[in-house]
Amino acid sequence: MQLSFTFLKRAYLIIGLLLISPTLTFANTSQDYVSYTIKANSVVITTSLGQVTLSAYGDGAIATHYLMNEELMNKSNNVKDSRKITAQQLPSFAIKEQAIAQQFALTENDQQLKLTLNKLSAVIKKSPFNISYYQQDKLLLAEESGLFFGSAENDDEKKTTINVQGFRFKVDDKEKLLGGGERVLGMDRRGHRLPLYNRAHYGYETQSTQMNFSIPAIMSSNKYLVLFDNSAKGWMDIAKTEQDILQFEAVSGRLAYIVFSGESYPELIQNYVDVTGKQPLPPRWAFGNYASRFGYRSEAEVRATVDKFIDLDFPLDALVLDLYWFGKDIQGHMGNLTWDKAVFPTPTKMMADIKAKGVNTVLITEPFILTSSKKWSDAVNNNALAKAADGNPKRFDFYFGNTGLVDVFNNQGRSWFNAIYKDLYQQGVSGWWGDLGEPELHPSDTLHTFDDGTVVNADAIHNVYGHQWAKMVYDNQISLAKNERPFILMRSGFAGSQRYGMIPWTGDVSRSWGGLKPQVELNLQMGIFGMAYTHSDLGGFAGGEKFDKEMYIRWLQYGVFQPIYRPHAQDNIAPEVVFHDKETQDILRKFIKLRYQLLPYNYSLAYQNSTTGMPLMRPLFFEDETTLSLIDNKQSYLWGDAFLVTPVVDVGIKSVEVPLPKGVWFDFFTEENKPVEKYQGGQTVTVKTDITTLPVLIRAGSFIPMIESIQSTQNYDNSKLSLHYYADSSVSSAAYEMYEDDGKNHQAINKGLYELLHFTAYQKEETLKVEFSRDVNHNLQAGNINYLGMPTQRDMTVVIHNWQTQPSRIQVGEMEIDNGIWDNVNKTLTVRFNWQHQPLSLMIK
Repeated sequence: MQLSFTFLKRAYLIIGLLLISPTLTFANTSQDYVSYTIKANSVVITTSLGQVTLSAYGDGAIATHYLMNEELMNKSNNVKDSRKITAQQLPSFAIKEQAIAQQFALTENDQQLKLTLNKLSAVIKKSPFNISYYQQDKLLLAEESGLFFGSAENDDEKKTTINVQGFRFKVDDKEKLLGGGERVLGMDRRGHRLPLYNRAHYGYETQSTQMNFSIPAIMSSNKYLVLFDNSAKGWMDIAKTEQDILQFEAVSGRLAYIVFSGESYPELIQNYVDVTGKQPLPPRWAFGNYASRFGYRSEAEVRATVDKFIDLDFPLDALVLDLYWFGKDIQGHMGNLTWDKAVFPTPTKMMADIKAKGVNTVLITEPFILTSSKKWSDAVNNNALAKAADGNPKRFDFYFGNTGLVDVFNNQGRSWFNAIYKDLYQQGVSGWWGDLGEPELHPSDTLHTFDDGTVVNADAIHNVYGHQWAKMVYDNQISLAKNERPFILMRSGFAGSQRYGMIPWTGDVSRSWGGLKPQVELNLQMGIFGMAYTHSDLGGFAGGEKFDKEMYIRWLQYGVFQPIYRPHAQDNIAPEVVFHDKETQDILRKFIKLRYQLLPYNYSLAYQNSTTGMPLMRPLFFEDETTLSLIDNKQSYLWGDAFLVTPVVDVGIKSVEVPLPKGVWFDFFTEENKPVEKYQGGQTVTVKTDITTLPVLIRAGSFIPMIESIQSTQNYDNSKLSLHYYADSSVSSAAYEMYEDDGKNHQAINKGLYELLHFTAYQKEETLKVEFSRDVNHNLQAGNINYLGMPTQRDMTVVIHNWQTQPSRIQVGEMEIDNGIWDNVNKTLTVRFNWQHQPLSLMIK
């Protein structure tokens, strides 16, 4: 969405004093151990100041919750003024609703209690009271002063003082610390003090300390992760103020944190998502190409845009409508949330017509209801809005007009909002775009009411507003169509938002080379904390006086190897490739078609993410956990296990330097009439590039399943599969698992309505054996169709790359065949056959 810079400057000054980093003074909450009990698989420790509850989750997580007695706290710390320990009993928004505390081992002696879950343990020292966390005998993290309460002086004109509360942990000198969510600071965030307050940064480029999506968590190179389970405004001091102290603090809220451990980074991430929730599979169409801009202003423009993509032979799966669908201009209409029939006269028919062409409609919605909108009175009458202190709807001014804010924390607000979503869904909307959900403006004295009657101010729950909104949309969509996968595009959330199918993007990035540069860093940082579908507005969103052809091409090339392919921008320069020159179209058509050809590979990455939490974009340090310097790499990344991608982020680049993991690597974009370029791993290599290609390498031993080009995923046909294998004598065996289902069913994984195709290669000298097998749901009777559209057989085209000699014999099962095509120049062998889905082998000699 387009926002003026003047507005943003004015709005951010209003947001509140907490956006300035304070100078902190604090008092330790020294407390004495009294006793413990075990309740519902949790250890409840009574101390002189309250209770501390420890609960174990999954295979490697311990949650710690302090619930302090306010009167005793004040007396202990000689607090003379009236300190309010507010919102302590708010629920955990990070821990998934279905989480069940696990059994653990507990031992005790005179000095300590020890809670052990598998290899992770919490050692609770009785005097002075303190908790340390170990992975077997290795110390991971220790409370320094544990819980603290203090005062902070704001760097504002009045030098106001605020109360803060939080936790302090010791960190060692050598560990690198990632986290904090969307920031542009470099991969290692150590040495920064970061605001925990979701807030848009319009037009950012190569530096940003505060953006739309704060995650109050740190992942350490020592293979632990600590999450501050608090939804309020605050800060995260990553060994800046004190070089050996990690400090979380907030103005109010839940006094809790969770420690996760793992023996590898992937295992650590899996333990994290086991507790905070796994991302449901998006619909298959979500992996296609989007037409999106700020914004389409009429039904005629929508129809013409869709037809232009088709006429110019560009695949397309979705069209995204910004705010003009409910109003003719930017200001005064937000909250209408109904079609402007003057320019969208037949929206239901429009959506049905473009759906018949394979294009899904995604609508923007915002939680702000303007007093000038058509739904203001209805929202007030239905008690749907957050309140002011006098009990009336809280009203305030921002760029779009005088407004109220839907209270998504209580049933009345949710029910009113959900009724609107239901009506639009029944008209034919396929997906939802939630914008301004930080919220964009959220006055501190706004009051939100929970279903149990608890009332908190905006500061206490600001960072989970988008999270709660996504939950509302997700739950409502499932209630409307339980077997249909929701599509929820939102720019703000909290730890665990992935479990509601949230697809975040990296905000209103500058349309410039500077805006392109930090995108890998942003996506990697979000991916390792569960938000694996984080992506950018391809081509950049904000500003730009004239079309930068090279930058645009480079950004859209990179987009092929990121989770969502959605060019989006202010419409002074068209974000859609179909409105640019023929050379730009011809270069990018091949890349967009490649995106579709890679659907089986990309969809299998989605399955991996939904079952293990493994991000689609993976940092290089996953490959070598002993080399700490790899953590700092924000230029290259792995797309799945097979592809190593280095986006071009500067003008005129002819080559890039790529640090290769161990093994053998090939250039994915092989030139015609030339053998594939080969690189030895374990070194930094120079990879040439030009405007028609991108530095993408592929690992020896990789299987890449692909399909032929299609116009949209509506035409997806998984009965025809091209399987590419990159052979090398250094790889004696390799295996791959491909996931397939109907692309639609929300319960496909849970109910086993899918198939897994297994491919295994064995190579010895000039002999290669490839084995094929299929695994379907064993709960179904033999012969039953597993999912709608599951093929009974497949036409296979197997392409072996880097095969140096013409084979003397090719055998499929027991049959010797003579239809193999060996390309002596490109060194590829192509074999075609029909696979009846019985175990089968392909032998090449």
